Amino acid sequence: MEINSLLIAVGSMGGLGLIFSAGLAIANKKLHVEENPKISEVNEVLPGANCGACGFPGCGAFAENVVNGNAKFNGCPVGGPDVADEVAKILGVESGASERMVAKVMCQGGNAETAKKATYDGVKTCTATTLMSNGEKFCEYGCFGYGECVDACQFDAMYMNDNGLPVVIEDKCVGCGECVKACPQGIMEMHKISHNVLLRCKNEDGLLFAKKACTRACIGCGICVREADEGKLVMSNNLAKINYENFGNDSKYPTEKCPGKCFTNR
Repeated sequence: MEINSLLIAVGSMGGLGLIFSAGLAIANKKLHVEENPKISEVNEVLPGANCGACGFPGCGAFAENVVNGNAKFNGCPVGGPDVADEVAKILGVESGASERMVAKVMCQGGNAETAKKATYDGVKTCTATTLMSNGEKFCEYGCFGYGECVDACQFDAMYMNDNGLPVVIEDKCVGCGECVKACPQGIMEMHKISHNVLLRCKNEDGLLFAKKACTRACIGCGICVREADEGKLVMSNNLAKINYENFGNDSKYPTEKCPGKCFTNR
């Protein structure tokens, strides 16, 4: 009796297993979605950094979105123009001319150049300093010098120098922009590699206060703007702004007379 019950139970389980297997097989056939082969092709040419700089969780997600039209073919800053060209070929579109982007430090106010208003004894991070007391420097627009941007760089393309300022190693910079996101002061910017001349100051205080805060501050005097052709340099919030579209890569910038030596030429 017990053997018969056991055989019936085994037979029932086996029958149910066959029914469920058949159902799953039918469902898989009916619901199966073929993956676009271009997704794997795009994924193969991507650098595999999975850094998220493209705005997606990783290279696989970027590949899927770019093939489905939800991302630009040149949306991988780590891969740069070469990868963009490869992705464009896979998608069958014209890549056009794209230029490498690199991070730039838009501040020259290190320990030697800036005046101190106090001694900061709080948590030694830029974000904490911003929230607590705006740091120990009189210039509240500049670099705090605690290196959050360096910590955010996954490619060893940055370091802190002896003067308390971050330095970008442009040959290693992949243009991911993580340092820009990490800086609460907004002194890290992404620029085209051809942007040789930069105004490396963010101080908007103008003549009366900027110079007292930092010897390399822009004081808003406008000398460079007056020397430039119309539209090439403009003043905005006591800072000179370069219109790179109006300057050719080989153009001469009227920056030599800048009293604070705010401009640097790569």
